[in-house]
Amino acid sequence: MPVILITGASSGIGAALARHYARPGTNLVLNARDPTRLDAIAEICRAQGAEVRIEPLDVRDRDAVGARVRALHTENPLDLVIIAAGINGGHPDGGVETEETAFATLDTNLSGALNVVLPCIDLMKARGSGQICLVGSLAAYAPLPDAPAYSGSKAALLAHGLALRQKLKPFGVRVNVVTLGYVRTAMGSAYQGWRPLETSAEVAARKIARGLERDAGVIAFPWLLFHAARGAGLAPEWLREFGMRAFSFRIRQAPR
Repeated sequence: MPVILITGASSGIGAALARHYARPGTNLVLNARDPTRLDAIAEICRAQGAEVRIEPLDVRDRDAVGARVRALHTENPLDLVIIAAGINGGHPDGGVETEETAFATLDTNLSGALNVVLPCIDLMKARGSGQICLVGSLAAYAPLPDAPAYSGSKAALLAHGLALRQKLKPFGVRVNVVTLGYVRTAMGSAYQGWRPLETSAEVAARKIARGLERDAGVIAFPWLLFHAARGAGLAPEWLREFGMRAFSFRIRQAPR
């Protein structure tokens, strides 16, 4: 019975991935901060036949997260770990991010991810198998001026994940990084701005699962935005600035 740990599983892409993988013969471990919302997703997954346990825990709590990951792995070795917890960053009035928002974003999106990933690496490496998925963003390639901390956290996640993929491959541990565009989620709905080629969380979950099954190093979609984002890094600064104006946005409310 495969054991799958998903962080950020109470909503958005994390919840969609939980529902996607929920089936008889699958053991899901769902993490998020809000136990009530987490329970609701867990019930849906149980109704689909999966065995489910919830772990209401803040991924920013390094000691607690490390202890729980090791305890979970001792009970049932983790086969797949998906890091989907994250927050937007940005500024509700379109101004420069505050220090509080910037560090909260980095602490959740980057440090929080590593708080889960690093203990998993030691455990999977010792076992000789396992898979880790880091859910990132196309903002890793084309940083959003209205969300520098978010863009920076996703760029660091991409670089870290690809480096780990190469380093851990000889030990039987697979690492995959997702770089996706706009997805209709509660977090995404906070963006007030142009959202080209937006997809549903369910479609995103299916694409991520297919990419993980074939062990793609980078799981990127939509393809048009992916190539545009990668090309932006090679474009002259004046052209990049001109193109990124179309992606200006505001956040409806400051991150909590």
